[in-house]
Amino acid sequence: MQLINAILKNSALSKMAEKAKDLTSIQKIWNEIVPTQLKPYSQAGNIEHKRLTVHVENGAIAAKIKLLLPSLITKLQKQGVEVTSIRVQVDVQSKQDKAVKPSRHISENASTSLQSLAKQLEGSELGDVLTRLSKRT
Repeated sequence: MQLINAILKNSALSKMAEKAKDLTSIQKIWNEIVPTQLKPYSQAGNIEHKRLTVHVENGAIAAKIKLLLPSLITKLQKQGVEVTSIRVQVDVQSKQDKAVKPSRHISENASTSLQSLAKQLEGSELGDVLTRLSKRT
C-alpha cells in the first residue's frame, strides 16, 4: 500500500488521477441531467475556462443538445458545476466496411428460359435486363 501511495504522489500520476476523477464526476452529473434518449450518444468531456465540452456521435444529436443548452447549463450549475457554456463536438467515427453481398447464380435451366424470353422481348428494357440476368450462371 505504501508503494502505491508513493507512486500516486508522483506529480504526473497524481495530476492524471485527479483529472480522471474530475471527468468521472462530470460524466456522472451529465448522465443525471441529459435526457435519457441522448445518454448513449453523448459524453461529457473537459471543463476549461468554465466551458464544458460534450462529445456526440453525429450531427443530429449535436443539434438536439444545442436546442437544450440553456436548460442543461442551468441544471449543471444547480449540481455545483461551474460552467457558463457548453461546446458540442461531433466525433466522427469510422464506419465498418459494408458486408460483401454474396453473388447470386441461377441454374442452367433458368438461364436458358430467360434467354428465350429475352429474345422475344429483344430491344426492350425488360429484354436487356433478362439477358443480363440469364448470364448469372
